Amino acid sequence: MAGLGGGGGGGGGDWGGYYDDDDWGLSAEQLDQIERDAIRQLAERKASSSAASTAPAPVPEPALGTISPLASRSTMPAAAASSPLGGNHSAARASLEARFGKVRVPPRCCCFGDWSLSLFILFFLFVIQVNNSQDSSPKVSVHLFLHSSGVIAAKFPYNQLLVDAFRKIPKASWNARERVWMFPPSSLSTAEEVLHSVPGLAVEVHKLDPLVQRALVAALGSRDLRGFYDRIPPDVESKLMPFQREGIRFVLQHGGRALISDEMGLGKTIQVVLPQTGGSHKAGFRLVYSNTKGDFRLDGVFNVISYDVVPKIQSTLLDLDFKIVIADESHFLKNGQAKRTIASLPVLQKAQYVILLSGTPALSRPIELFPQLQALYPTVYKNVRDYGDRYCKGGFFGLYQGASNHEELHNLMKATVMIRRLKKDVLSQLPVKRRQQVFLDLSEKDVKHVRALFHELETLKIKIESSDSKEMIDSLKFTQKNIITKLYTDSAEAKIPAVLDFLGTIIEADCKFLIFAHHQNMIEAIEQYLLKKKVKCIKIDGQTPVTTRQTLVTDFQNKDDIKAAVLSIRAGGYGLTLTAASTVIFAELSWTPGDIIQAEDRAHRIGQVSSVNIYYLLSNETIDDLMWDVVQGKLENLGQVLSLNTNIKSFVENDQCHEFD
Repeated sequence: MAGLGGGGGGGGGDWGGYYDDDDWGLSAEQLDQIERDAIRQLAERKASSSAASTAPAPVPEPALGTISPLASRSTMPAAAASSPLGGNHSAARASLEARFGKVRVPPRCCCFGDWSLSLFILFFLFVIQVNNSQDSSPKVSVHLFLHSSGVIAAKFPYNQLLVDAFRKIPKASWNARERVWMFPPSSLSTAEEVLHSVPGLAVEVHKLDPLVQRALVAALGSRDLRGFYDRIPPDVESKLMPFQREGIRFVLQHGGRALISDEMGLGKTIQVVLPQTGGSHKAGFRLVYSNTKGDFRLDGVFNVISYDVVPKIQSTLLDLDFKIVIADESHFLKNGQAKRTIASLPVLQKAQYVILLSGTPALSRPIELFPQLQALYPTVYKNVRDYGDRYCKGGFFGLYQGASNHEELHNLMKATVMIRRLKKDVLSQLPVKRRQQVFLDLSEKDVKHVRALFHELETLKIKIESSDSKEMIDSLKFTQKNIITKLYTDSAEAKIPAVLDFLGTIIEADCKFLIFAHHQNMIEAIEQYLLKKKVKCIKIDGQTPVTTRQTLVTDFQNKDDIKAAVLSIRAGGYGLTLTAASTVIFAELSWTPGDIIQAEDRAHRIGQVSSVNIYYLLSNETIDDLMWDVVQGKLENLGQVLSLNTNIKSFVENDQCHEFD
């Protein structure tokens, strides 16, 4: 007899084999009841489809326990023998399917013999039951996402079967506070297999974004180099702060390809240079400035090259095949179309080890992170479309100029390439910055011309909004841009008298201070005022030779009688340590928030022992009205990418001086 069998009890996956004495775990009474129900249903089916005017004779029901096709298999029960289907198995199947719906019958089953109709009926009903049971499995959705700790988290409504499944995932644990299951990225493939094979449960898994998965896989494939940490000489290693040791280990753990984006002033450079030099103070240095002329050789142990020089010597850099490349202030590579970025990326990508250093890696928009990520993982971030669609939506000024999925991007960078520590978290002895707005009172004659430019700007805005010609709009916007540029310049000129008045008060306080400006006329006016007041100062702007800047910085740091440093926001805002000052003043603003933060941290760095007060000198009815809102908006976006727990909206979070007398 061939029938339903599991092949030695092999389960529901194998429907072939022999029936033997396996009655599917049903008692004789249960089998009798199923047979009676099936015969009755067949008879009712025939009666309902009959065109005869008289009702068919009822089908007698055998007494319980007196007729069983399994107990006496040599004969056919009378009721079944006289059934309207007789031994026509095809008709029996068609009739059953018409009543119960079409079901999948396992292909390796066959029935024969005088009593096979009863067996077929029983088997058919059993298959229906199995299929209905499978179709009615409860469905549960599991949402996977990248946690802020760098591991993968899973959220789902409580289900004991799922809980049992998660216990099978390697290194999975329950986070009771956040009510999520968590497991390391290395367990992701196993987790997906486990979740797709939960018995009795249909699990819908919302997977991580493909870009996120690629980045995690690449990070997992990095060679762990933490064993090299012990090569740092003990007398050097002992001088490192705990968070600096952590930064070095992070870079080594990620195969020597990472981004250290600690807040400015925390000593990023030393975390990179020490493991490479082995503490040697005899390493040779070759410096190549942007204005270096003539032939030069890159034969130093360290070759320090200006970004602006890289396009000129890219082929040389590629031929030399450097194993280690450090990109300091890597946010200078934010523009993927800039010559310096196009020239630098191949050099960075070719190197075996690449370390990027930046306190503000995403100055304004997440798209500016993309070239830096390309430098570290070119095989992962090879398509700007994937990255842009995921993280740069929502902009109004061009493709991928917005910001989206901030938290995921932040978590992804921390999990794969970036380590970032804030001063408030790792350096308790460093005073917190205190920012204040100081609103200057301008005279009517100083602000009159600026006010006229604002009026002209408003008129242009109305014309742009009412125009329906693209050519006209483009022409008006070009004019608008020129007016804003002139407004920036003329506002600086208008603010000079009020800025100098404010400086008089600072001079009376007899403290060291830094003062930043953008326009040359403002810088020169400040310097001349200080000299007139017999206040010794240094000045560093774009015209100051790079070779003399450090000498000026040393003088300011070491000489008590030098009270002021007059600095341009760009030239004096990067790479200088001016911790001898405890007061920082901005006579003007910059459109780029990263420049402002960098400038602040010339004083707010390691070595600062007093509270740092920062004053922003603002004037109503000047360009400050436009710039302050723009700068704060960009700073908010920057904070969402780099420090999610830091509310950059509180950029001015202390007492505000609405007027400084």
